Order: sequence, then structure tokens, then C-alpha cells
Amino acid sequence: MEVLENPVNEARRYVDNAKTLLKEHGQLDEEVRIYGDRKYVRMAGNTLWNGVLVMLESVFQLKTKTKHPDVVDYKDAIVKRDGKLLKLFLSGYEIMHINMGYDGCLSKAGCDEGIRIANEIIDRCGKMFVPIDC
Repeated sequence: MEVLENPVNEARRYVDNAKTLLKEHGQLDEEVRIYGDRKYVRMAGNTLWNGVLVMLESVFQLKTKTKHPDVVDYKDAIVKRDGKLLKLFLSGYEIMHINMGYDGCLSKAGCDEGIRIANEIIDRCGKMFVPIDC
């Protein structure tokens, strides 16, 4: 795992990239508030989710037997420190990773909720983050 000096800024960069993807390529129909291109919704959802994982990895510094932690590893670490963060994480997983990232849900309201939850997770984790002295 790469140690980041400022994971909040890095995670926010992912959120900004997701917003840009939706704005510039999502082909939003303003009248019905539905995106026209599922490909970019998927890309935005995966980008948001990766930003959340960057933040969580910096806070929880998970040690696993495999190369990458899975959802259960994150849940186990989060539940020990913050029950509200766990609720956000589970909701974020469903909205960002599943609904947006896999299914490509075209609803602007759903995508906006994914962005909101990503920001809330980043804010909450930012308060927990303790830099590692190198």
C-alpha cells in the first residue's frame, strides 16, 4: 500500500474526476434528469469508489493475507471505530460500486447521491486520519 501525505486531497481528486466524467461525457437530459451514456456513469462510479478506498486505506491501513483487501476487510475495520461510517460505507458500496459502477444506473439523482456519500466518507475519514511518520 502506498503511503499518501494527504489522502483527503487525493480522494477529493477522484471525486472531481468522477464529476468531470459525468458533466463532460454523461450526456445528461436535463428535462428528465437521466444520463444518456451508461459507459461514463460506470466510469464515474468506479472512480468515486476508488477515491473512497484510497481514503479508507490511508485511515485503516489494512493488513490482509491477499494483495488487496476486500469489502469484508473494510467492514471489519470500520465497525471497530465508527458505526455511522459503516452505514455510509455499505450505502456507498451499493450506490457507487454496484449501481453506478456495475449497473451504470442512469439516474442523475442516484449519481448525485453517490457523490454526496463519497464526500461524506472522505470528510469522516479525514477527521480520523493520522499521518505516518516516514
